[in-house]
Amino acid sequence: MSIQYRQTVVVVRAPFLVDRYGNTTSERDWANATRTTVRRVAVQPDTSTEDTGDRPVVVTGWRLVTRTRADIDLTSGDRVVALGRLLDVDGDVARWTLAGRHHHTEARLKEVTG
Repeated sequence: MSIQYRQTVVVVRAPFLVDRYGNTTSERDWANATRTTVRRVAVQPDTSTEDTGDRPVVVTGWRLVTRTRADIDLTSGDRVVALGRLLDVDGDVARWTLAGRHHHTEARLKEVTG
């Protein structure tokens, strides 16, 4: 199977909020987020789960992969708009190396509905 790197995504990064004392908090200011377009990546389905407790919840997983020798400015805490969906970066972004050089970048993404 060959991956086709033909998709375009938008990385959404929000600054941290500052409290009334001037201290940076751990909350993000999504109203003032920056948006960066990234071309030539692949976004593929990953695992999904369902929970039917007090309220039904579906967590849909996706995997973003860059082409060989390509890296993107993406970190945990960012969001990605892909396939018409707003997805959260799930965990750390993996930067793979081969023979001491950057090979490609992968990130798990998730969408929670319900």
